[in-house]
Amino acid sequence: MRVILGAERLSKYDRLFRGRRIGLITNFSGITPDWSRDTIHLLADAGYHLARIFTPEHGLYGAEAGSAVADMRHPELGIPVVSLYGERRAPAAEDLADLDVLVYDIQDVGLRYYTYIYTMCYSLRAAADAGLPFVVLDRPDPLGGRLVSGARMDPGLHCFVGDYELPMRYALTAGETARYYLKYTGVRADLTVIELENYTRDMLFPDQGLLWNTPSPALPTFASTVCYSGGCLFEATNISEGRGSDKPFQIYGAPFIDMDALYADMKAQPQDEALVFRRRSFVPSAGKYKGELCFGLEFCPLRPDFDFLPTALRLMKAIFDRYPDRTALQSIPEDGGENRLTVLSGGRWAEGYLAGRVSERQLSELWAAQRAEFEAYAADVRLYP
Repeated sequence: MRVILGAERLSKYDRLFRGRRIGLITNFSGITPDWSRDTIHLLADAGYHLARIFTPEHGLYGAEAGSAVADMRHPELGIPVVSLYGERRAPAAEDLADLDVLVYDIQDVGLRYYTYIYTMCYSLRAAADAGLPFVVLDRPDPLGGRLVSGARMDPGLHCFVGDYELPMRYALTAGETARYYLKYTGVRADLTVIELENYTRDMLFPDQGLLWNTPSPALPTFASTVCYSGGCLFEATNISEGRGSDKPFQIYGAPFIDMDALYADMKAQPQDEALVFRRRSFVPSAGKYKGELCFGLEFCPLRPDFDFLPTALRLMKAIFDRYPDRTALQSIPEDGGENRLTVLSGGRWAEGYLAGRVSERQLSELWAAQRAEFEAYAADVRLYP
């Protein structure tokens, strides 16, 4: 039985939209399960007054990651489209002054460093400040609602790729994340979540009866999203994470890597029957080493519930140990030169692991303790059994 999306249940919540000027936060992932219509047209065709559209990172149509997105007008409907990934990260007061309700419909992936949830949370706060109701049209978490993985974000670190003491893989839908945000921050908002039907926490993407809805250009498949859980940490290094290849976040490498040696290093690590990998050369068409021949490994998870984070860390350490003079971590100038690995991992533990100061066992114990804390705290924000 297919999961019914929040966007498919608009008619049952007509009172929230009829006769109101609507601001819609969405992008290319706000689409019906059969890909026939986007949420913009669902609202417009139903006769609702769609007054303004807001877009997150990647814009309305899928810009490259990290690229600022400009304001525009919808090419067909002429509706103003305001970018929330440029000079501003939340709607300004003047953007909301002529609206009656703010609506959010974007496909998320349930990983802390994915920026869409911060667009949602910042917009939720802006709506609360303006006295506007906020409606989330819920969509399922493709990684399911059971597996929580990685440490919680250090409360001393706050940025657009990590906040609110979320674990790396937090197992909440967008609607549940909005509820978590309100609980964590104490923001008082008029929030309505139009819930999913036929959805349970045990469902991962293959169980949901839906076509893969590409959430961003570098996550073209469910397998790439499974490996993004942990593989994103490579964005903090000078090792390619496969952007610009046919398998982003499933391929990792660099021009200086001996892939036979790296393959042997990884084969010497503990093996999991739910994962296979092979030697792989590739030439990225974008991102790190664009146009250069890279050598590395390609990974394929065989189970939808596979946790790629431990593998990603082992791979990173194997490369850094083998090439100490060729590998490097990247800083983020706008964050005062903070190490990007600290920001993406949510603390100093990943750097400690690379340096050999923290063992896998210690990481496992840390994650288990923080997972228990998070699960207990988030229990009353969950909407699905």
